[in-house]
Amino acid sequence: MSLQTPTATTPIILTGDRPTGPLHLGHFVGSLRNRVTYQDQYRQFIMLADAQALTDNMDDIGKVHRNVIEVALDYLAVGIDPAKSTILIQSQIPELAELTFYYLNLVT
Repeated sequence: MSLQTPTATTPIILTGDRPTGPLHLGHFVGSLRNRVTYQDQYRQFIMLADAQALTDNMDDIGKVHRNVIEVALDYLAVGIDPAKSTILIQSQIPELAELTFYYLNLVT
């Protein structure tokens, strides 16, 4: 596969993980391997959904923060290239919280 330069018509992928614990072989087989391949074909955005992870880990916020770092390192270790894929942390994008607020008022 050759790397294509993203254009306005390049398909976009938004995917990610809830950093609730360490990644494992199932993550690699189920999604990470594909993300490495897809970064050469798509504009790929990979979200570390730390705000969602808080729903299960509110009593240990530090665990979520540590897992964000560990999962990001795992992404790099399997070959996700930040020059090809955008890795983002959910809580660092305030517009996501704004959109959630509006969606919660529109969707039951």
